[in-house]
Order: sequence, then structure tokens, then C-alpha cells
Amino acid sequence: MIVIPAIDIRGGKCVRLLQGDFTRVTVYGDDPVAVADKWRSEGATRIHVVDLDGSKDGKPVNRHIIEAVVRAVDVPVQVGGGIRHMETVEEYIAAGVASVVLGTAALKDRNFVLSACLRFPGRIILGIDARGDRVAAEGWLEETGYSPLEIARSYEGCGLEALVYTDIGRDGMQTGVNRESTELLARSVGIPVIASGGVSGIADIENLLSIRGAGITGVIVGKALYEGKIDLTEAIALCRRTGPA
Repeated sequence: MIVIPAIDIRGGKCVRLLQGDFTRVTVYGDDPVAVADKWRSEGATRIHVVDLDGSKDGKPVNRHIIEAVVRAVDVPVQVGGGIRHMETVEEYIAAGVASVVLGTAALKDRNFVLSACLRFPGRIILGIDARGDRVAAEGWLEETGYSPLEIARSYEGCGLEALVYTDIGRDGMQTGVNRESTELLARSVGIPVIASGGVSGIADIENLLSIRGAGITGVIVGKALYEGKIDLTEAIALCRRTGPA
């Protein structure tokens, strides 16, 4: 399992939201590129970047900043937020983005997601953002009638790289990762799962590492890193000592 620092961009700045609420935002830096370089220097082997403005508008808004992040760091960068068309996927891949995260598109345009998987096998990640047992879309502003497991199973065998499962209720709250739901999802599908939302300290990393054989290959960490509740270098070292999931 790897630890993946999160960089959420809104208005060109590095921010974190509480429970996906755009009115409850904290700014942690004016320069997302510098933040990415900091995490890389502390040992990050992958970085997760979200265009929050794009997720609301349904199109990339901070792409120039994201492309600058990709140029600045020598580790893979996965990007989500406002990616609704193949042209956007192609532009991000051409710019050096390692993986593209599709969330709302998976709910509203299945053919697009399948086409993206076919065009870029192993480079498309499905973002499943859940509030309770229902998946949310459009920057977490719209709730659907689908469960995370229904969505995940509908895309099995399509060539996805991974699933990012986010518990919206825990995101930014540092209340602990949702181990039960994450494990259930990972054990129920044949797609690697990246946990997200609620990580509050090293104990959450240990908690996920204790789940053996489920296929949880990564964990995204945001607010706990920015507020010094978890040391990235320590967390990465712990994962390396523990070995494969």
C-alpha cells in the first residue's frame, strides 16, 4: 500500500474542504506546485490532484496549474475534477498526467468511461464518492440512487487502473478512515481500491495495513498532512516495512 498526498485546487490555491462542502474551505497554500514538490521531497511516490473548481463547473478550470505540477515533480500524478470529455483526458495524458480520475462521468456517460479505458488501458481511475451508502456526483453536490458497490461492479473487467473510494462524511474531518466500507468494497470487486477520507494519523494507516489480501493498494491523505497530524516520511516507511497489501 502506498500513501498518496492530496492536493485540492480551488481558485488557484491549495485547499481542503470539510465533508465536500464548498462553503467550509481552508486554504493551506498559495502555490500548489510548491506543495507538490514538498510532498515529493518527503518521499511521495504518487500525488493526487483535484480541480475542485472543475468538479463544480464540469470542465477543467485549473489545468494550467495542474500541468505545472506535473512538470515540477518526477513522480506520477493522478488528476480528477471536471473531466467529462475524451478531449480533456487526451490533453491531460499528453501533458504527462499518469492517471485520470473519472467520477461524475462514470454515472452520467458510461460510454465515455468505457472508451477512455479502451483508449488508455490501465490509466483510468474510477472515483467513487459516497455520502452514506449513496454515490454523489457533480463535485459532491448531487446525490444519486446508486450504491458504491453497484457502480464498482458495473465497471469490472473494463480495464480500470483502480477505484478511489471516498467517504464524503469523513473527508477533511480527521475522524478516521471508513475501514468497514473500504474493505467491503475491496473484497467485493476485482479492481484495486485506494482509500480516501477521514485519515487522522498513523493509526489509520496501520488500520488499513492490517487488512490483508483485500486489494487496498493505496490511501489518499489530505488534511492530516497539512495540519501535521501525520508525518509523510514515517507513513511511507511504515508501508514499506509492512510489504504488499
